[in-house]
Amino acid sequence: MLAIIWHSRTGAAQAMAQAAAQGAAQAGAPAQLLLAEQINPAQCIAAQGFLFVCPENLGSMSGEMKAFFDRCYYPLLEQIEGRAYATAIAAGTAGQGAQAQIDRIVTGWRLRRVAPPCIILTGADRPDSILAPKALPHTALQKCRELGQLLASGLEMGAF
Repeated sequence: MLAIIWHSRTGAAQAMAQAAAQGAAQAGAPAQLLLAEQINPAQCIAAQGFLFVCPENLGSMSGEMKAFFDRCYYPLLEQIEGRAYATAIAAGTAGQGAQAQIDRIVTGWRLRRVAPPCIILTGADRPDSILAPKALPHTALQKCRELGQLLASGLEMGAF
């Protein structure tokens, strides 16, 4: 099972997570959307692989996604080593800060990146556009569907 662990503030990351889940379903593979604020270590242990989806806020991952890592990091040490992961970041103009932060954290879990980072830029760079609800273009959502398809099918075939 692919665990799609997500958090969203304005809808962009949520749409990305849902698109990835659609892609996994198209591949005929099980995936579960798990809200970062609610997930527990047992749910992570049950997963074969992970897709972490969140917005970049102030150059780092959202606080709720960080809280997930804070809550689950130590209970999962030596429990999920070698499992596949990928990331999808919704960002206004960059995304690399959140990306690097997640990569650093999962290094301790010894997860294996199996797909390049997926960073979707919304162009939001002013208070009104940053806080506004986001609607992503079809091309961005298609990229997320393809990522979900890749991860889920790779897990199903044992490629990861």
